[in-house]
Amino acid sequence: MLRLPRPHFRRPRLPRLPRTRTGQRRAVQAIMLLCVLALLPATWMYTAAGDRLRTTADAPRTEVAVVFGAGLWNGEPSPYLAHRLDAAAKLYRAGRIEVVLVTGDNSREEYDEPDAMRAYLTEQGVPDGRIVSDYAGFDTWDSCVRARKIFGVHEAVLISQGFHIRRAVALCQAAGVRSYGIGVDARHDVTWYYGGVREMFAAGKAAWDALFKPDPTFLGPKEPGVERALAANE
Repeated sequence: MLRLPRPHFRRPRLPRLPRTRTGQRRAVQAIMLLCVLALLPATWMYTAAGDRLRTTADAPRTEVAVVFGAGLWNGEPSPYLAHRLDAAAKLYRAGRIEVVLVTGDNSREEYDEPDAMRAYLTEQGVPDGRIVSDYAGFDTWDSCVRARKIFGVHEAVLISQGFHIRRAVALCQAAGVRSYGIGVDARHDVTWYYGGVREMFAAGKAAWDALFKPDPTFLGPKEPGVERALAANE
């Protein structure tokens, strides 16, 4: 009977710690440096937005509010997006803003965040003529850059959930929009915790965007929507 040789499996070698004190000290210093570098983006984000957070009660009077998209459920604003739009409608009714710029994803014909946001706001009493749509707000950086370069917004109140608002303020500030952020309340469900964890990773991309200032996915020509809506209110 022919016997096949037994396969020989080698255990993977684990990295060995340095044996000398100097080597161990350098290894610890390298680990600490990596931790510091990993925390730098989040530190920058918190610092940039530190004194610019408000509530709907003490938001400054500003011509424009920017509401970021947060997903649709069966064509309607998700609960998280609805909370953002409710805050915008409240600010409008209180006379603290004049125009709402809704920015979201319309990259597919069957998915239209801005139009769903517009419909929701009109149901809440915001006149259609006071709502301007940005159909190419594919992420926060794109929305901020387009608010400044396409719609001519120089100052705005930004509305999002608490876990996202610091990044929004930091990025819009970097894009040239003087910003105040309103983090609306949200139930601490799975989505909320997911959003918080996601922000830890998104901070790195945000720092990259703020440093290198890439063009958004779609820039396009300037649009006078905000200017016209403000002029109509005079």
